[in-house]
Amino acid sequence: MNSVRFVRKALMVAIVFAATSNVVFAQEAAAGSAAVLHYFGAALGLGMIVIGAALGIGKFAAAAAEGIARQPAAAAQITGAVNLPLFLLEGVAILAEVFVLLIVLMK
Repeated sequence: MNSVRFVRKALMVAIVFAATSNVVFAQEAAAGSAAVLHYFGAALGLGMIVIGAALGIGKFAAAAAEGIARQPAAAAQITGAVNLPLFLLEGVAILAEVFVLLIVLMK
């Protein structure tokens, strides 16, 4: 659990640093580097989307497996109750990935 918190904090620091690096160093970005910063932001956002979706799906699957292990007779009901949130979570992740790719392609 501590490693997950460390990764979250490291990602937040990287995002803040990347967003404010030009302001902090008080210099103008070179013409070539400013043109590619949106690719870095899109890659970072896409990575966070995939990580978040994977964590959510993993928690749902773990909870379903634990529930089925405790009450095998209710396996069909547990599976049915877990499927809808899993599909919605996956759909949101796919839509977010499409939006990120649209941002990159529209730039």
